Parts: sequence; structure tokens; C-alpha cells
Amino acid sequence: MKSLFKLPLLALFAMLTFTSCSTDSMDDKADAIELSLVTKESKNIEIEILELINAHRVSLGLKALNDMSVVKSVAYSHTDYMVDKNEVSHDNFYTRSNYLKANAGAKKVSENVAYGYSSAETVVKAWIKSEGHRGTIEGDFTDFDVSAEKNENGRWYYTNIFIKK
Repeated sequence: MKSLFKLPLLALFAMLTFTSCSTDSMDDKADAIELSLVTKESKNIEIEILELINAHRVSLGLKALNDMSVVKSVAYSHTDYMVDKNEVSHDNFYTRSNYLKANAGAKKVSENVAYGYSSAETVVKAWIKSEGHRGTIEGDFTDFDVSAEKNENGRWYYTNIFIKK
């Protein structure tokens, strides 16, 4: 009987651990990180994620979002950070948000992060199933981009950043 009680709690913990979203209103754990921006060529999985998100938006009558290299660089910086820490997080979100406001003309910034999903379809489906993540995907944004990186065990980490100009 005790194990039946623990199962829903374990499922909730796993869901919160593997996907997460952030907006300008969330607290930042550490503002003192310097962004090391790198422009990397897009991977197929990243292109597929952007296409799936835009297809979802268009199916609802929303505008497709533009991809943006500076947003991708900021997303990559955070994904690389998560891979190094071996932990999915929104650490230093305000640093990324403030950088995009200063350098990309963003008025509003939000992000979705995830870990462990093996394909573009599975990570986008997980984000769409989650009310908070879906709200970001369907939100009032103009541009976005994504970074996907594998850790040493071959598990994917994702950072998907949305901005409104």
C-alpha cells in the first residue's frame, strides 16, 4: 500500500526534474555567470524542434516564430552549463534575459528546458503536455531558438529560448 502512495509522488518528481520552464518573473539562482556565446551550426534535432513548435503554433492560428542566431548562442551557453553540471535548471536565467534585452532587442524573454528526451518529437510533446511549457510555446513571442547537447552518457539536454521584440 505504501508503494502505491509513493508512485504518484515519484512520477511528479520525475516530471519536474526532466522538463522545466522559466519566465522573467522567476527567481534566478545565480546572477554572477558570464555568458560565453558561441555560434554553432544547427543540429537536425534542433531544426526539427523549431519546425515542430512552429507547426504547433500555426495549427492554432498563431504566427510562426523566427529563429535568431543570438538567441541560439545564449541557449547553447545554458545547455552547455547544464551538461557540465549534469543537472537541468534555469540557473542564471536573468543573466540570459538581460543579455537578450540588451543585445537582441527583446522586451520579454522566456525559456523551456528539458533533459533525457531522445528525439525532437518527444521533447516537444512533453513541453506541449505541460501547461507552463505550452504557455511559453503558444505565448506572445516573435523569435526563438534552441540548443540540444548530449552529455557523456549520450543523454540530451535542451534549452529553448523565446523572445518578444
